[in-house]
Amino acid sequence: MKKLLVLSVIIAFIAVSFSFIEDDPGYKNLKVLPKNTTHDQMDSIMKHFAKSLGVKCNFCHERSDDGKHFDFAKDGNEHKETARSMMRMTNKINKKYFKYGTPVNPVMTCFSCHHGNKEPVKTPPFDKDDE
Repeated sequence: MKKLLVLSVIIAFIAVSFSFIEDDPGYKNLKVLPKNTTHDQMDSIMKHFAKSLGVKCNFCHERSDDGKHFDFAKDGNEHKETARSMMRMTNKINKKYFKYGTPVNPVMTCFSCHHGNKEPVKTPPFDKDDE
C-alpha cells in the first residue's frame, strides 16, 4: 500500500511538471521575429500580415517539394525578404517614436500603410462625390 502511494505521488508530480513545460514550436529561419515566438503569437502575426495586405500565405511562402504543404522556412519568394525589411523598418519606427512597439506587439504595423492592399496606399481613398 505504501509503495502504491509513493508511486502515485511520483506520477502526480511528473504530470504536474509537464503542465509547466511550454511547447517549443521550433520555428526555423526566424530572422526578425524573436526565436521564442509562440505558436499563438505566430498565428496572430501571420493573420495580421494577411489581412493588412489582403493576401494569403502563398504571397510570401513557398510550397514544399511535394507541393501539398508550405515550407515556411524557405526563402525563395522575394516577398518574404521584403516583409522582413518592412518589419525591420516598422520596428525602428516603433522603437524610436513610440518606445512601446515590439516585434510581437507593434504600434506601427503593416496596416498603417497598406490598408488591406498588396502595395502601400499613397493617397487617401476618394468618394465618387469628390471626383
